[in-house]
Formats: sequence, structure tokens, C-alpha cells
Amino acid sequence: MYLLGEQPAYADQLISRLQSIPGQLLDGLNPCGEPLQVERSENLASDLPSNQLFIIDNGLLHALVDERPLFYLQEGDLVGLRQGIDLPSCRYSSDEPVTLIPYSRSEVFKHIYASEPRQELFIQYLVGHTALLSDALARLKQPEIRPATGFKHFAKDDALINQGDEADHVFIIIDGHAEAFVDGVKVGDVQKDEIFGAMAVFTNEKRSATVIASQACTVMVIPKDQFLSLMESNPRIAHSLVESMARRIDLLNKEITGLRQPD
Repeated sequence: MYLLGEQPAYADQLISRLQSIPGQLLDGLNPCGEPLQVERSENLASDLPSNQLFIIDNGLLHALVDERPLFYLQEGDLVGLRQGIDLPSCRYSSDEPVTLIPYSRSEVFKHIYASEPRQELFIQYLVGHTALLSDALARLKQPEIRPATGFKHFAKDDALINQGDEADHVFIIIDGHAEAFVDGVKVGDVQKDEIFGAMAVFTNEKRSATVIASQACTVMVIPKDQFLSLMESNPRIAHSLVESMARRIDLLNKEITGLRQPD
């Protein structure tokens, strides 16, 4: 992906990271056919089989929203994922030949679901592209659209979320490090690329912990409704995420129990 117009360094870093994910997701999976050559297309989605996903092997695709160019997809990008969030749909077009490597949609998702690391990578990919698209739309359409999705910056010792707050967003640290506290007791670390704040969104409860930046952080912010929409369109990924969170909570509970036991 290449966003049109100027963007801050953290967006460039995120784009670079996302660019490497499709290859990791499909590692070990064979294409379902020979490379497909598209000479020119005004609406690529109508020219491609709906039961396949594609990796761009060569060429550029233009992505337009309301007939205005927003970004390019380039070599290594994944094409064909259906949008499952409440954002304007993109039309993909090509003015020059594009070579696409086809993969069976069903086999791709089986491959992803078979590996927990691939599932987490896929969540990062979906959430990352959602944040980038919303951020780009905000610049394109202000003041018509001001989505809450985007990026926030926190100085060292700032609170990213507070215990007891309403859970309106899900977060991913894209640069920096934070620590989680329950009732003032440190219960864990929040690492770069880790999703946090999602459990309260799933359960519709208040925040169960406070997260404090232990160093300056740049955080990707996804509104609750957009995150749930992404998970609804990928229910097995949501199930895996909840299982992963449950394991983390179990470990944290054991740590807290150990801290509260008398010597």
C-alpha cells in the first residue's frame, strides 16, 4: 500500500510492516492456478473470481473512494478481501498491466486459522489497514467525515486507558511500550504490535486495568463498532483472539494471586 499525499513517519512505518504480512500469511500455501495477467481494468473486483484472493506480483492498482484516488496497492499487497466495516467502499482500477497470483479463498482462511501466529498477523493486517484507510479518509474529506479511527501519541507516564472507563475503542501500540496495572499493582507489559482493550469491548464491560506508557508511544485506535464489525466478518479469528486473551487473563490472575499471598 502507498498512501497518496503526505503522511507522518509512523504511518510509513506501519505501511512497511503491513506490506510484509501477506507473504507471511501465505507462506507454505501453494497458488491455486497460474498467474493472472490483467491488461487494464476500470473495476477490478468485477473482473476477478469471487472465490479467490490474489497477491500482486507486478504492477500497481489505484484505489478510489468517491472517484477520488486515495492510495495505491503494489507488489506484495493482498487483493480480494471483502470489506466488513462501515467505511466507503473502494474501487480498484489499473491503467497498466498487473500480474496477480491467485489463491483459493477457502484454503487461505483454513491456512490462517490453522496457526495462532498467522491469526494474530491477520488481525494486525485487518486493523492496520482499517486505521490507515480511516486516517486517509479524514484527510481527504474533512470536515465531512471525521472518523475516530487513527493514531494517538502518548508521552511517558501518560495513561492510555484507565481502569473503570467505558470501553469505546481497541488499541495497538505501533511504537513504544506500556505497562498494565490493576488496583495500582503492575500485572503485565503491553508490547509493540499487541492488541489491548479488546476484552472489555467484547464483554461490554468497563476497563479492567489501567495502561500507562512506560515510554513515548504511538497507538493505533479502532472504534468499538469498527472492531466488532471486523470480528463479525471473521468469526473464527475473533474466537481465537478471545481464547488468547483468556489465556493471558489466566496468567495474570495467577500473578496477582501470587503477589497478594503473604510471604
